[in-house]
Amino acid sequence: MKSYRKELFFEIPTRRAFINITDDCEQALRESGIRDGLMLVNAMHITASVFINDDESGLHHDYEVWLEKLAPHEPVGQYRHNGYEDNADAHMKRQVMGREVVVAVTDGRLDFGTWERIFYGEFDGRRRKRVLVKIIGE
Repeated sequence: MKSYRKELFFEIPTRRAFINITDDCEQALRESGIRDGLMLVNAMHITASVFINDDESGLHHDYEVWLEKLAPHEPVGQYRHNGYEDNADAHMKRQVMGREVVVAVTDGRLDFGTWERIFYGEFDGRRRKRVLVKIIGE
């Protein structure tokens, strides 16, 4: 069995964003040479997420509105965590959206459903962050 590891780096200029990273993950798969196995993609920060869904702007807007209702950024004083920071809401949004995804690799391709794509969700941007891509297989 082979193993391949790659880090993807992001510096989102806004506080929140959803970035389609499917192409980056497919590039890592090509680099790995692995034809059959599993790909793990996970956010290496506790205020960011990796998830799978449709690449549709209306859905992304709906996520933004829904997450802000669940864990509003302001007023920042409503959170005990915000003694030194203002990102408690980002921790909660990440918890809801998840840390990682695992995708089957079959015949050298990500084994997706029709509309599935991999996204990086940023909830406390404006600094450099990373995503781990780990692929195992043959």
